Amino acid sequence: MPETIILLVVLGVLLFSVIVWAFSRYKKCPSDKIMVIYGKVGKNKDGTNKSAICIHGGAKFIVPVVQSYEFLDLTPLSISVDLKNALSRQNIRIDVPSRFTVGISTEAGVMQNAAERLLGLKLAEIQELAKDIIFGQLRLIIATMDIEEINTDRDKFLEAVSRNVEVELKKIGLRLINVNVTDISDESGYIVALGKEAAAKAINDAKKSVAEKERDGSIGEANAQKEQRIQVSEADSVAIQGENAAKAEIAMSNAELREKEAQAQKIAVTAEKIQAAKALEESYAAEKAAELARSEREKATLEADVIVQTEIKKRQLELEAEAEAEQIRRRAKGEADAIYARMDAEARGMQEILTKQAAGLAEVVKAAGGDPDAALRLMIADKMEDLIKVQVEAIKNIKIDKVTVWDSGANGNGKTSTAGFLSGLMKSVPPLEEMFSMAGLSLPEYLGKKKAVDADVPSLPEAETGEENA
Repeated sequence: MPETIILLVVLGVLLFSVIVWAFSRYKKCPSDKIMVIYGKVGKNKDGTNKSAICIHGGAKFIVPVVQSYEFLDLTPLSISVDLKNALSRQNIRIDVPSRFTVGISTEAGVMQNAAERLLGLKLAEIQELAKDIIFGQLRLIIATMDIEEINTDRDKFLEAVSRNVEVELKKIGLRLINVNVTDISDESGYIVALGKEAAAKAINDAKKSVAEKERDGSIGEANAQKEQRIQVSEADSVAIQGENAAKAEIAMSNAELREKEAQAQKIAVTAEKIQAAKALEESYAAEKAAELARSEREKATLEADVIVQTEIKKRQLELEAEAEAEQIRRRAKGEADAIYARMDAEARGMQEILTKQAAGLAEVVKAAGGDPDAALRLMIADKMEDLIKVQVEAIKNIKIDKVTVWDSGANGNGKTSTAGFLSGLMKSVPPLEEMFSMAGLSLPEYLGKKKAVDADVPSLPEAETGEENA
């Protein structure tokens, strides 16, 4: 069963491929081309093989292997033929520049010629081939015609060119589409002389015709003036009679018109006065109403201006007061916030300092084994140098090198007066024990203890300070 399915699929694919291939061999011919089918294309009536089949439009199935196809382009070819020194029947050499437009013919027999002679050639090669044929036929036609025929009877010349050239072009499968001869000239000046002769003849004929017309015009003008004077005189006579009758009628009509105008003027003046009086009365009434309305409007305007201005001023004062109060509140709130922020920052800073100090003291006590006295001793020992420095700083700047002391040589306690002076000077510095007492602390015992009874310090003998020696 699977082998059958595979076989059917393969057969279907092959059948589809054959159909596609067959359709691909069905070729259509575009409108601007000729399709040439060559190969085994059949036989002629005489039994010979056909060289090709030409199709213009439509489509054809190309039998594979035995047939093939190509296209011939129907694009028109413009060929410039600059023919020089062509000999006319009068043995006068002329130049005939022209332009020919040719193309491959779609006529049945001519298409066959094109298939046999032009298939495979490029457009440039076909153009050169046609150009050679045109040159030869153009020289042949000029040799059978006079210059007058070529120059004046241009239609005859173009007809001869078209007839002869197209016959030769059909032999290779081409047809002539258009011929355009731009200008004809010769080296001897014969064509120029013919032109001058024709121009002179035309000028003389024109002058003669003008003179005859002027003569006829003068005669006609004189006759017309005579008839005009006669008819004008008759017309003047009739016109005078008509004018007099018309004047009489005009006078009667004018009299009747003036009478009617007077009556109309009277009626109009009366009506105008009546209407003017009514208009004046209505105008006074309207002015009175307008004045009353104006007074009411001005009164309302003044009241509105005063009330509006008062309300505006009142509202302005209220807004200014509210704005000032709001500024004061905002300023006070800002100052309060600033004070609160500053004090809060100071408090946080102080709290942080005290917290750090407490933590530091706790660490000192912890380092001292939990003994506060030992911790205090550690702190004092750490600050001892600073305390001694403070005491020394107190007497550091006292100059004692110029003090003179007179003494008998000894005191009751065995000290000299100078030693007593220095001892008293040092005693003037606050002792450490008193400083600790003022701070509510007790001095450690290793720094000394306060004696119960201070020893009597003998008074120094009186000394006189002499003048400083130089």
